[in-house]
Amino acid sequence: MTGIRLQQEESADLTQIRAAGTGGDLVSDDDRSVAADSWSIKSDYGSTLDDDQRHADAAEALSAAANCRAASDYSSDKEELDAEGVASMLGLHSYWDAAYADELANFHEHGHAGEVWFGADVMDVIASWTKSLCFEISQGCIPNHVDDIKSETVEESDKYLSSWSVLDIGTGNGLLLHELAKLGFSDLTGVDYSEGAINLARRLADRDGFSNINLLVDDVLETKLNRQFQLVMDKGTLDAIGLHPDGAIKRIMYWESVSKLVAVGGILVITSCNNTKDELVQEVENFNQRRIDVSLESESMKGHEASRDPPFRYLNHVRTYPTFMFGGSVGSRVATVAFLRN
Repeated sequence: MTGIRLQQEESADLTQIRAAGTGGDLVSDDDRSVAADSWSIKSDYGSTLDDDQRHADAAEALSAAANCRAASDYSSDKEELDAEGVASMLGLHSYWDAAYADELANFHEHGHAGEVWFGADVMDVIASWTKSLCFEISQGCIPNHVDDIKSETVEESDKYLSSWSVLDIGTGNGLLLHELAKLGFSDLTGVDYSEGAINLARRLADRDGFSNINLLVDDVLETKLNRQFQLVMDKGTLDAIGLHPDGAIKRIMYWESVSKLVAVGGILVITSCNNTKDELVQEVENFNQRRIDVSLESESMKGHEASRDPPFRYLNHVRTYPTFMFGGSVGSRVATVAFLRN
């Protein structure tokens, strides 16, 4: 689990949520929203908990989960998974295929949209905050405090935002793109490596009148996209990638791939419940340094002048999420951070 500090209690709760969906009865939208929100609320401890406390919490949560989790196809001998196994499962392609197959069946039978990761309130904040950030950049400004930006008129919004190309990586059911469309963005693309997710997203987009959203099956780590975007959104995808057994390596692959998808002068907005704002900034700085080192090595071998400009730089972060104090540190259950592509 190198490269991410997972709240094990969260993963156990999420396993219960998924298990409930793969049993017999299909759950309602309200049940799913409460379950998804409870998972993100478990992040209130942020990454300030020490390892002993995390392991103690995980043992308690896993013990409770053992009594109600449905049989899993991911454990051939049906033995109970340890905390590390539960975490790794959430990073597997097959896990999300199964999860979205359940949600697609639920949609067909009941018309339910499925889970809203981090909750609807957080999604609304992400969309409105990103809109304000893009609006300011469109006017040639690099804001220091996006939360204090004055509101723009609908006409101004449509004028500037309609030209922004947007990519949502790991789009899931695509509901974040719906919110961005309502705010004035029109060049919208969503990708997910789960075909079931894209099938669900397409049906929801058609039902809700967003048939202009382009939805594609694509793995961001091995993307086949041949264009760049001015705005790239990630709501929980980096978190899931980090939960793979090879998460540390895949996170490096993630940054290499995403850096090619964000156009120069564009922005990347990442929302995470497993990383603080400072941890995300540090991860970007580590990637920047790797790229500079590679460039310098190439310069010494080929005699070409290398670029010493970092690919990304920190731009801003959401400051309106509720915070808490734990162990002398201030934290939030969710972090949303924007980076500018140099």
